[in-house]
Formats: sequence, C-alpha cells, structure tokens
Amino acid sequence: MTGTAIAILIIASLMSAVNWIAVARDSAWLEYVSKPSATIAFLIVVATLDVPHDFAWSLLLVAFVFCLAGDVFLMLPTNAFVPGLASFALAQVLFAITFFGADINWSRFIAGLCFAVPMAGLLARRFITAIRVAGLNSLVVPVSVYVIVISSMALGAIASGSAVAIAGAVSFMISDSLIAERRFVNEQKWHSVAIMVTYHFALAGLALSLL
Repeated sequence: MTGTAIAILIIASLMSAVNWIAVARDSAWLEYVSKPSATIAFLIVVATLDVPHDFAWSLLLVAFVFCLAGDVFLMLPTNAFVPGLASFALAQVLFAITFFGADINWSRFIAGLCFAVPMAGLLARRFITAIRVAGLNSLVVPVSVYVIVISSMALGAIASGSAVAIAGAVSFMISDSLIAERRFVNEQKWHSVAIMVTYHFALAGLALSLL
C-alpha cells in the first residue's frame, strides 16, 4: 500500500468510529457528516492503492460510488429505501464481477456455492415472509433481487480466494441482514450500531480486496 492509502485508511477508520458514536447517540447531524465521509474515504483508499489501474480497479471504484449513493438514500429523512436498495444492488453486481474476474478455481467456486445458495434461501425465506405478512408486497421483488445479487457477490469473493474479500463480503451480508431484520422482522436497540460496524468492516475488506 502507498503511504497515501494508509493515511486515508486511518481517516476512514476514524470516520467510521465517529459514525458508530453518532448512531449510538442518535445524533442525526453527526451521522449525516460521518457516514458519507467514511465511505468517501474508503473510496479514496481504493483510488490510491498501489495496484494496476485496470478494469477490476475501475469497477471497484464505481462500486464504492454506488455504496455512497446508497448511504445517502438510506439516511435521508424521507423514505428512499428502494433507491438505496437499488444503489447497493448495483454495487454488489460490480463487486461480484470484480471477484469473478480474479483467479478462481472450481474447488473455491463449489465452496462458495455451498455457502451462498443456502444463505440466499434462508435470508429470502425469512425476510420475504415478513414482508408479505406486513403487506409490503411491492418490496418482494426488489428484496428478492437484492438477496440474489449479494449472495452472488459472496460467492465471487469466496471463489476469488481473497481472505479480505471474503471477510468484506460476509460482513456486508451480516450488515444488510440486520437492516432487513430491523426493518421487517423485529427491531432491537443494538441493531443500528451493529449495522454500521459490520458495514464499515465490509467496506474496509472490499477496498483492500485487490491487494
């Protein structure tokens, strides 16, 4: 890593911690500042990594731009859940393409299938059922598509063999599962902070996945 990337990674970590404090204290103004700032910092980490500026690197940059858009949509006071979901879905597609373009082999791919397929089924069954019970039928298709794309991203990360990519992908799935659990099933006080902690760990892992 370059010295610049290391410095920006430290800033991203600090902004992430500030965001956790903001969420824990329910400080809206601090969250509005820290949440996008952390994502922007992780994006800059990707931009300054000492790696070839090839197609995979470009896709990773664009994926972080979509994550930033999703952050903004989901923290707005208005209900922008579907645009936020769409932004993150596009990010997951780009992450998946990046991972599948790496040096994958059949054993890792099969291992990824053994994780991603049952996990997708479990998440879909739990959250789609809750959505239907709540009468939110318009969200069935968007959430179903999202479960598929994030599971595909996790499959790609496992198939790539990158430990940090796998950690980032699994953290992303945990974070988004907690969002769905809070929104559609049963909200708990600890969900908000846990969502952001796992999300920022996910961004860190995905940002460093090209190393």
